[in-house]
Amino acid sequence: MDIKVHISPLLSHQTNNQRVAEVSGNTVGDCLKHLVEQFPKLKLFDKNSELQPYLLISFNKEVISQKELDKPVKDGDELSIMLVDIGG
Repeated sequence: MDIKVHISPLLSHQTNNQRVAEVSGNTVGDCLKHLVEQFPKLKLFDKNSELQPYLLISFNKEVISQKELDKPVKDGDELSIMLVDIGG
């Protein structure tokens, strides 16, 4: 199953300047873990396996939360990883 992941330009230094990657998995969380396996410098999760608070994940252009990482995926689905401005 091929899922396309769009990576924020601000994170591309952690993905060898790759802005789009193909991953596989049964759920959104599986796909994100597969992405981290491809790019170990990419720190999407904290030590408790929770998404980093400064990240925003969208699934088929709809923002999802940590609780929705178990959503099933199918061929052709797309994920996007963006940074959230947590400054003030």
